[in-house]
Amino acid sequence: MLTYPCEDTHLTGADWGFVTGSKGPGFGYGNQVEESAPACFAITSSEQTRCYATTMAKKSAGLAMFRVRNKKLEILLVHPGGPLWAKKDDGAWFLPKGEVEDGEDELAAARREFEEETGLKPAGPFVALGRVKQRSGKVVVAWAFEGDCDPEEIRSNTFWMEWPPRSGRQREFPEVDRARFFTLEAARGKMHPVEFEFFTRVDAVQFSVGERPR
Repeated sequence: MLTYPCEDTHLTGADWGFVTGSKGPGFGYGNQVEESAPACFAITSSEQTRCYATTMAKKSAGLAMFRVRNKKLEILLVHPGGPLWAKKDDGAWFLPKGEVEDGEDELAAARREFEEETGLKPAGPFVALGRVKQRSGKVVVAWAFEGDCDPEEIRSNTFWMEWPPRSGRQREFPEVDRARFFTLEAARGKMHPVEFEFFTRVDAVQFSVGERPR
């Protein structure tokens, strides 16, 4: 799912582009951005597109697919696609997740977003990991389930973006450009710091959904 931040200390005005994704058009720089940035929505007409900042808290739902290898817990994380994420790595890996639509069941949203961002159909049982809250007030809710895949085979949906900026040319990018299984130690510096709490919760509940370490 795409989100559209209006500002970020790592970006300059030249980094902005026009984005069209699964939720429609907007200005932004990719999908799962740092939620501490204010969100942005666009009003589009045939003549102009205007971007408005909003600090309204949103809710996202995601899934943590885990496995155990060599007696170590590993969780599948994804890296956002698009040119503005290409050189970002530390703190730029996330659980597959997306926004919960009004009136939508949270677990159903998490399952839908996981499939959209990985091409995999998740299968339970699912164990609730609770919620974390971003500095912006945005709430992220997640579930864990045991599974396995080849991260090289991950295929996500796509979004369109004006690139290079102000070029007038639209290019298509994957919402997720790569995926990888991380151990707890490896994820500590790579995972979004607020979402890292979910990893520690999976470590505590893994035996309720899977076998003992092997």
